[in-house]
Amino acid sequence: MSASLTTATGSRSSGFTTGAPPSTGISVHAADIAVVVVYFVFVMVVGIWSSVRANRSTVRGYFLAGRSMTWWPIGASLMSSNVGSGLFIGLAGTGAAGGIAVGGFEWNAAWVLVALGWIFIPVYIAAGVVTMPEYLAKRFGGQRIRIYMSVLSLILYIFTKISTDIFSGAMFIQVSLGWDLYLSTAVLLLVTAIYTVAGGLAAVIYTDAFQTLIMVGGAFTLMFIAFSKVGWYEGLVVRYMSAVPSVTVANTTCHLPRSDAFRLFRDPVSGDLPWPGLVFGLTVLATWVWCTDQVIVQRSLSAKSLSHAKGGSVLGGYLKLLPMFFIVMPGMISRSLFPDEVGCVDPAVCQSVCGTSVGCSNIAYPKLVVELMPVGLRGLMLAVMLAALMSSLTSIFNSSSTLFTLDLYHRARPGASERELMIVGRVFILVLVCVSLLWIPVIQTANSGRLFDYIQSVTSFLAPPITAVFLMAVFWPRANEQGAFWGLMAGLVVGLIRMVLEFSYETPSCGQPDGRPAVLADVHYLYFALILLALTCLIIAAVSLATAPIPKEHLYRLTWWSRHSRETRIDLTGPPLTSDPSRDSERLPESCWLRGALRLCGLTGPSSASVAPAVEDSELNSLQEEPLWRRVCDVNGLLLLAVNVFLWGYFA
Repeated sequence: MSASLTTATGSRSSGFTTGAPPSTGISVHAADIAVVVVYFVFVMVVGIWSSVRANRSTVRGYFLAGRSMTWWPIGASLMSSNVGSGLFIGLAGTGAAGGIAVGGFEWNAAWVLVALGWIFIPVYIAAGVVTMPEYLAKRFGGQRIRIYMSVLSLILYIFTKISTDIFSGAMFIQVSLGWDLYLSTAVLLLVTAIYTVAGGLAAVIYTDAFQTLIMVGGAFTLMFIAFSKVGWYEGLVVRYMSAVPSVTVANTTCHLPRSDAFRLFRDPVSGDLPWPGLVFGLTVLATWVWCTDQVIVQRSLSAKSLSHAKGGSVLGGYLKLLPMFFIVMPGMISRSLFPDEVGCVDPAVCQSVCGTSVGCSNIAYPKLVVELMPVGLRGLMLAVMLAALMSSLTSIFNSSSTLFTLDLYHRARPGASERELMIVGRVFILVLVCVSLLWIPVIQTANSGRLFDYIQSVTSFLAPPITAVFLMAVFWPRANEQGAFWGLMAGLVVGLIRMVLEFSYETPSCGQPDGRPAVLADVHYLYFALILLALTCLIIAAVSLATAPIPKEHLYRLTWWSRHSRETRIDLTGPPLTSDPSRDSERLPESCWLRGALRLCGLTGPSSASVAPAVEDSELNSLQEEPLWRRVCDVNGLLLLAVNVFLWGYFA
């Protein structure tokens, strides 16, 4: 989310270029291509190795990696499934336009990741769920919340996360290599789809871990080269504050760098990212992403124990401290080195530089790669961007197919065999790939960042009600289905009204008067997120208190207070859906092509009889931790928060 969020915040200050990027005239050297080819080979080897190791013939094996993951691949996967190529383009671009405050988006994640490992994951494990809508269905009963959440999540994935990442990755490839947009994206999507379809979550997590190594290594390489060009941090402060383009707009100050560029905490009223919004409003959105979003939570649910899930959260939190240094600051260095291109303000100049008149700060990162990286290392940076793109896409593909298969398809066909569900999950990924390819022309034609304004609106106006429902579900046993449903609906209506208003009015360019209504011009979207959260919580509380409570026997191990309960729970959703075991033992098809395809996808081995096996025993024992490792996790969690507080204080 911070990926889509920060990309979109970049659009506010910089305008996302969707026109054709300029031809950089870069000749691609054999060494660069060799590095990219080696990278692709390694990704496929890791993907195939992890696919072969994994149990891919059962629902839990395919969608939760058989609950066998250790802490380090989980932590690396949390980082890379969140840091898409959109984050590299958007964070660096926003840093170039407005300074370091946008790095707070990344540092905020450490707190919410600790909340995930210590508060939310114990409840989800105790509940014995695979998807987030499934948790809400068990907690509240009924089907309407589950179906609403599944459909909303899929729409958000397709129209925000997938489109942001594909567009940013394709733009990077086009700017740095001049390759054809459609061909490069198609190849990327196909390679991504092959190991996601074949291997399930295990393949996705192990390839994510490998790609995190590539991403961090390559980004640090560029960071050191860039810092050496400007005289390290002191040199950056001096050169950034004097990075003014040669062509400016008369009687305006748009071309001057912000006076608070090197401060995280900005004015609560006039700041572009006001500090109360950055600390509290952003936490509302971050809680949705890190604690209730299928893409992220699915990684932690695949842990072999609660201690491994906590360890993954801590590693993910440490990794999220890094983008400030290897993405945001290099973006600022790019403006310092190329003020006429990256810092342009005159619409005609910007149009000629990057194809859009609003501003060109989004080319900050690609520009740095093209200008500073030597032959061979440019190939490494291309591999970094591909890693960022592919790791976030695979995560979204796998989680979307989990939601569709278990929350929608299996509801529609309760008697489906395990093999049928596995095939449906894989086919849905291929459908998503096709939708993604068809979406590219739409992204290209959406002009001057309007699409990314819309993505910003979608995420920050639809997420707070979801956060509110999960918080109330976990912490307040009195919340019931009617309260949660009407809270979600009211939050959706208010969020949509603000989103339509946001989309109806243009954000004024440099030197133009602001003619937008006060609710848009004066209420920052991070403040709006706080208001919407409070409103939704009030409605949930009011409706829940006015209607009958949920009896206690339905809530054992579904709230924070009852997570260790050993009572037998009566599920509100009725008996769990099971697949028909007799249909799984059908003979393999006669066709050698079909047999080969099933073998590739791991669907020829012995399958378990039931999709939702009796989970009572495993639920009761799943929160057990070894005292030593529990203490190690607790100490590391506190250490992470201490480092985080120090960094906030130092740069505040």
